[in-house]
Amino acid sequence: MNDPIADMLTRIRNSQMRGKSTVMTPASKLRVWVLDVLADEGYIRGYETMTGADGHPAIEISLKYYEGEPVIRELKRVSKPGRRVYMGSNDIPQVRQGLGVSIVSTSKGVMSDASARSQNIGGEVLCTVF
Repeated sequence: MNDPIADMLTRIRNSQMRGKSTVMTPASKLRVWVLDVLADEGYIRGYETMTGADGHPAIEISLKYYEGEPVIRELKRVSKPGRRVYMGSNDIPQVRQGLGVSIVSTSKGVMSDASARSQNIGGEVLCTVF
């Protein structure tokens, strides 16, 4: 697997289209950091690290729905292995005029676009959520 973040985002999208309440994904530190931002912003209920059926570490993500519709309407990968996207703090895009969130990997950790702007830190824009 070349892009673990894209794999996790695709698993979340597919599970929400099927109306699943949880989804399993292999564990990694970067995935946990991205899930921390999603949980803090209210896009998922939470997550739990555990051991998968194959004995490898895994993460069980609890998805969030509102009136039967998924809370996450759009989940897009911005920076890809073939084309990394780095932006300064002033250039980080607002998603849907501030209704969505860009997840940014900075020198101070993975954080939302609003946190990166307030701390005046730029970095790699991993994905956008709306």
